[in-house]
Amino acid sequence: MENPGRTGVCVVPESTCFRTKSKDDPEMNFRMTIAAGLALALAGCTTVGPARNAVEARWNGQPAGTFFAQFGPPVSDVETGETTVYSWKGGYKTRRIPAEYEKGADGKRGKRISAARTEYLSCSVQLTVSSDYVIRSIRISGDRKRAEGPSWCEEFLGGAKTDAPKAG
Repeated sequence: MENPGRTGVCVVPESTCFRTKSKDDPEMNFRMTIAAGLALALAGCTTVGPARNAVEARWNGQPAGTFFAQFGPPVSDVETGETTVYSWKGGYKTRRIPAEYEKGADGKRGKRISAARTEYLSCSVQLTVSSDYVIRSIRISGDRKRAEGPSWCEEFLGGAKTDAPKAG
């Protein structure tokens, strides 16, 4: 059983026969063009996932050189095949939190709710950087969480804004 315009030989019924199509077949050319386009589109994608916080949103997919130029060099690095994992620590800051008081009658200060305190802040992250020196992931490994608003790393590295602590 042979069909004109097709190559291959079929010795079984035509419905189960496998035939190769000729290079002049427009349907085959269209399929190959689509497959090649899809392969090119996928090759241009990065493996950066969705951001879970302001630091990831700001730095995933950015050049590692920009990060280190702005915040200082890493404290260590480990090569793992095609990627390098950098450990970075910085953002040292002393933040003074004023005492909080109840609101008294006639606008006077009432009983003290919490004492004044000092917070010593810093941020630690691990950056996974590809061979082309692009940040593929950034993970916060040490941070000071806050009851409300962004953490210190999100504020310092991610540019997240926070309100200043309210004075009594």
